[in-house]
Amino acid sequence: MLLVKLFGHKFDYSVADTVDLILVLLLIYWFYKRIRGTLGINMFLGMLVIYGAYRMVRFFKLEVLTDLLGHFVSAGVIVIIIVFQPEIRKFLLSLGNVNVLDRYKIFRKLPFNQKQRTRQQETLIKEINRAVENLSATKTGALMVFTDHFRLQDLPNPGVQLQSHISEKLLESIFNKNSPLHDGAVIIANHRIIYAGSVLPVSESIELPERIGLRHRSAVGITENSDAISLVVSEESGNISFAYDGKLKQNISKEETLKLITNLIIGKGVTV
Repeated sequence: MLLVKLFGHKFDYSVADTVDLILVLLLIYWFYKRIRGTLGINMFLGMLVIYGAYRMVRFFKLEVLTDLLGHFVSAGVIVIIIVFQPEIRKFLLSLGNVNVLDRYKIFRKLPFNQKQRTRQQETLIKEINRAVENLSATKTGALMVFTDHFRLQDLPNPGVQLQSHISEKLLESIFNKNSPLHDGAVIIANHRIIYAGSVLPVSESIELPERIGLRHRSAVGITENSDAISLVVSEESGNISFAYDGKLKQNISKEETLKLITNLIIGKGVTV
């Protein structure tokens, strides 16, 4: 009875109501996962508290508080758009980043195309993997960003445009400590090095270890508002890590690194 009064309608437990409730819970859970570990989680919980308080004061007919909190609830959509702009932007990007060519993958699976693509992919995997192993062995800091949908406007300082083929020697020369580009990131899209020396957004997530440096925070930062995947080599230890969807997995093995690079090149994403 209390629930009926609080929410203003009867629960007849129809199939439609059940589906509706499940979808709302899934939406809340999805949104919670997106902002967990960020400052936005406190704002999100605060908004839930305000909405719950509004329902309670309306139930107890506290007119002044109902009117006051009602204004906050009415402006809730605008507040959500302003406060959670990065999360909403990332969601819309994930919906809109559809490569037109990917809709016609059947043509890419023709025997003569598939065989050539396989050879090219194997070469790329070997070149990148050898470069990462060498950078790790020499404790040379490196940051590579893999993405299918790079847009120049996504980065305030994208660095130097290269548009070059990927090779072991080129990657090692870019991240060489004497190179003017070694502190920035390499942007890899469509199996080519698009930019080098790119300055990436730095993550402020409170879930990241305090001891990690700017390179690792940048690796995470670029993945918080895009579908990019970052591969990073530590300058201090030579350890290899990767970032995806705002999360960082550190100290992965050589086998895991090879598997990750392979999945990135053939388009399977992160399965490490």
